[in-house]
Amino acid sequence: MVKAVVLGAAGGIGQPLSLLLKANPLVTELGLYDIVNTPGVAADLSHISTPAKKALTNADIVVIPAGVPRKPGMTRDDLFKINAGIVKGLATGIATTAPKAFVLVISNPVNSTVPIVAEVFKKFGVFDPKRLFGVTTLDVVRASTFVAEILGDLSLSKSVAVPVVGGHSGVTIVPLLSQSSHPLPSSLSQDKYEALVKRVQFGGDEVVKAKDGAGSATLSMAYAGAEFAAKIIRAVNGEKGIADATGSSALASELGEKLPYFSSNVELGREGVVKVHPLGKITEAEQTLVKAAIPELTKNIETGVNFVAEAYKAEESRL
Repeated sequence: MVKAVVLGAAGGIGQPLSLLLKANPLVTELGLYDIVNTPGVAADLSHISTPAKKALTNADIVVIPAGVPRKPGMTRDDLFKINAGIVKGLATGIATTAPKAFVLVISNPVNSTVPIVAEVFKKFGVFDPKRLFGVTTLDVVRASTFVAEILGDLSLSKSVAVPVVGGHSGVTIVPLLSQSSHPLPSSLSQDKYEALVKRVQFGGDEVVKAKDGAGSATLSMAYAGAEFAAKIIRAVNGEKGIADATGSSALASELGEKLPYFSSNVELGREGVVKVHPLGKITEAEQTLVKAAIPELTKNIETGVNFVAEAYKAEESRL
């Protein structure tokens, strides 16, 4: 029996994500929450014959796609100003109603929103670093797809596996192309290699531009979120050896106390993260990418932590 809840279920990511979770036979109860249009989404999904049903409390897994989408010219820092308060409020609800749930944060900017959830959980004394994740799976999906394109066979996109570590925005995204399950052609030029890295790092911009003001990556993000959620559910059900590259809490960092929230390859189990894998052998170019990611990711993390500290300070001053 697995209860899943989507917070932000009526949005551009939330609706297809809810559909994918509804279709997952391992999900036996599905709860949907949003500030608008949720009854309509729930009614729509209720016409699909699957075991899932509505359940808004005491969830086993909570996925958070809530927030506003990125628009042309808007940075993830701009998004932060709007989405930080939304995520803080939802984290408070989880801490008080489903403190043992696995929490998967999709709301951008993930580099800052995951620390926000962590700080709220710490405030309520329910923080478990093994159960809190930032969903960076879309970066892995993009890297795998783009490598398949270069190999000239898109049918490989489901079998190509490219580890992506670091964070979930721009230079904090570090594709470890040297560890791809399907090696890049030896003839690939340095310029094309750098273009591939940049495309993985800024793939979201392609979608924002293509949608021309109508939103950001929703379908691909929903797919990635559902894929990672499915892995968590399988692990909870006892399946062994499930691994993924995900932006997790302080546990999922080869750099330990120096840089928490560094996305790493992790192994999942019934209690969440059971093992953090090291980066392994990486090339000089990849080492350079990691070094470039650290200062930006550190700043993003501090932004999230400081937001919560200032918010609680303001609340206390009003009492």
